[in-house]
Amino acid sequence: MSVKAKKHLGQHFLTDENIARNIVEGLSFEGYRNTMEVGPGMGVLTKYLLEKDQHIYLAEIDNESIEYLKNNYPKITAESFSGDFLKQDFQFTQGEQIAIIGNFPYNISSQILFKIIDYYELIPEMVGMFQKEVAERTAAVPRTKDYGILTVLIQAYYDTSYLFTVHENVFNPPPKVKSGVIRLTRNPKEGLAGNEVLFKQIVKAGFNQRRKKLSNALKILQIPEALKDHEFMDKRAEELSVADFISFTRLWKEHQ
Repeated sequence: MSVKAKKHLGQHFLTDENIARNIVEGLSFEGYRNTMEVGPGMGVLTKYLLEKDQHIYLAEIDNESIEYLKNNYPKITAESFSGDFLKQDFQFTQGEQIAIIGNFPYNISSQILFKIIDYYELIPEMVGMFQKEVAERTAAVPRTKDYGILTVLIQAYYDTSYLFTVHENVFNPPPKVKSGVIRLTRNPKEGLAGNEVLFKQIVKAGFNQRRKKLSNALKILQIPEALKDHEFMDKRAEELSVADFISFTRLWKEHQ
């Protein structure tokens, strides 16, 4: 018995055991006892996760996959499953830390990353496979075309490492694009406390009109008078580092 990949769920099952093992070994498994796998499919990563000293949770919405996993991996019970990842509130961890891992469905990959940001206080690290283009955006640097909203929001909370590229031919069915595996490790950056909402507004407004200088792009947010002549106003969003955005948000808050 196997599981039929479903296009509407963005399923592409990894078939290379070495790559699966390398993805799992990308997590440190240090400082937490819980790990959640998103979209386990037929368990190519799950089998290696079950070898770890962790409480393993599986975020899966495909009933066929759920039955397959329960039938083929004795350690997996009905209680292992936690439903749709995008609907998680992580209350079941009772405040304990939980790592995230997965061969993520490409059609919701950005949503998964934004979900991780929303719960960064509970999620110390993540290792996952994304469409290569998305993976590269998370690890991008200023003044490049890949550097954008996703980059800045991720890197404000996590140090990002691009681990390796994965070819299309190790999946069933093969996707039409290459994949990239990244690791996010929660960073100790300070300065955003209480300013998260404003920070996201500034970043999004800046990049939504990325060809314009910030003096124009941020008008929608009612720029504080004291910042209208700030040096950043003469720059475009892609020219600011993550640290620049954080310090600029603090200044903005002070002068509101």
